[in-house]
Amino acid sequence: MKPPVYPFSAIVGQEEMKLALLLAAVDWRIGVLLRGDKGAGKTTAARGLATLLPHPSPFINLPIGATEDRLLGGLHLERALKGEPALKPGLLSEAHGGVLYVDEINLLPGHLGDTLLDAASSGVNTVEREGFSASHAAEFVLLGSMNPEEGSLRPQLLDRFALAVDIAVPVDPVARQTVIERRIAFEQDPTSFNKEWTQPEQQLCDRLNAARTRRPDILYSKDLLASISESVCEAGVRSLRADLAIVRAAIAYAALVGDASVLPNHVSTVLPLALAHRSHERGRPPAPRTQPPAPKSRDSQIEPPDPNGLPNARDDVARIFAPREVETFAIRAAFESVVVRGISAMASVSQPGPVVGSRRTETPVELDVRATLNHTVRETGAVHLRTSDLHERIRAPRAGTRYLFVVDSSGSHAVQERMRLVKGVANSLLTRSFKIGDEVGIIAFRGTEAQVLLEPSNVLQEATATLEYLPTGGRTPLAHALHLAQKYLTPTTVIILLTDGRANVPLENSDAWQDAIDMAGQIKSSVLVIDTENSSERLGRSRMLAEALSAEYFHLESAELNETLVLALQRVHERGPSEC
Repeated sequence: MKPPVYPFSAIVGQEEMKLALLLAAVDWRIGVLLRGDKGAGKTTAARGLATLLPHPSPFINLPIGATEDRLLGGLHLERALKGEPALKPGLLSEAHGGVLYVDEINLLPGHLGDTLLDAASSGVNTVEREGFSASHAAEFVLLGSMNPEEGSLRPQLLDRFALAVDIAVPVDPVARQTVIERRIAFEQDPTSFNKEWTQPEQQLCDRLNAARTRRPDILYSKDLLASISESVCEAGVRSLRADLAIVRAAIAYAALVGDASVLPNHVSTVLPLALAHRSHERGRPPAPRTQPPAPKSRDSQIEPPDPNGLPNARDDVARIFAPREVETFAIRAAFESVVVRGISAMASVSQPGPVVGSRRTETPVELDVRATLNHTVRETGAVHLRTSDLHERIRAPRAGTRYLFVVDSSGSHAVQERMRLVKGVANSLLTRSFKIGDEVGIIAFRGTEAQVLLEPSNVLQEATATLEYLPTGGRTPLAHALHLAQKYLTPTTVIILLTDGRANVPLENSDAWQDAIDMAGQIKSSVLVIDTENSSERLGRSRMLAEALSAEYFHLESAELNETLVLALQRVHERGPSEC
């Protein structure tokens, strides 16, 4: 017996999300990506939408750990063993005419995501397995959801979604109360609750049926197409999929509201939904090349020494230092070693990579049908399957690493332009070691608080530009930086902390240093601490911080810098996956 489904009409607020989903119900080619907070109702809305489609309409929830055969289809083992080779349909076939929902789509293996979106755009899935080939219809509404804090979606996949909606949990007390009241009523008596919403649901179904019938006859003008193309170009979007998404969505919206042709207000309504996730596809706009006007003297840019002997700079003064070129051959080798070996066992299990071979085992995790059948025929001369014939697929690990750079840009790094060396080391790690599938996030701390300058991104240019224009000056809110870093930890995260450890902005207690140590003890991740303190004025706090973090440690100016970093990163890896 299927569990009851919460009515789509009963969802409170979230008007943009509901509009995007209804447009997808009118035209199945309009894929929708839902991005936002946990507990905002993304899955509830996706399930509710399936009930509004023509019956019977399946709702298929794609598990992240699904194999390629389960998604696309594969050889039918039972029939093959009987000497009747045939292909077995996958989830794409089952989703035909309904909704295929992919929760946490940003964690879906890349090769599966590519194939899934190809089928969703064409409406046809072609399966080729073990010398057999078959095609079947795959017209379904594709819905994806993700929490941006858990990682970004590759730009190539992001562009495949026609529309995207950023969703937030309501902060209005009245709206939240209404959400809870309706949810409790549904859980206590689903039958009675659904009966109350029967009329609104039926009205919405009738409206969608009429819109689907009307959609092929909707007219649009060349002037309107010109206006759409101009808007896309103004947004700095290059992909032609944006123009096509806007046209399709505008036609669907016109059909939904009962108009015979596409009007400018239809375009203006759907335009933000089609451009929101594409407007930054070319990377962050370059910052101005000119630096702020320099004060009369360098001394005026540096704050007098702290009463406790810790140098700082005034919070209202900041300078931008260009990165210094740093030799990084060994640094690059160290990072490559980490990436090749894999940081997280969890990621390699949840995100299987492409098949690279086969091996014989009596307890296969993922059965390799072809190798199994070949072995039994070769050994017995017939299809008589034995345990000793079983083979399993060997997959390459697909575990991208999230590098979280936590950079101290306080005023102490303005002395002797030390920030140039700090940026140089961080920039070298990025530009020479970044691999496809990796992510980079950047947290900088200066002044009164830490800031996330770059959300985890797989666009390298964004990271290098963020580092290049990172300002320097102010106090050292180290504890807040560590607190902020905790929100971005995943099992594949490696934190690279560059700091001199001279914390002087408290978080909870009056003792800023103790706050930093307390926060360090709460972090459960692989960490590498790079001590940026000037050799002539060492207090040794970064080393103490590394001990609290259970991290590898080395000094920025060490003569053994490259070799030390190699060994440090290897030891970070050998400790295995982190528990976040």
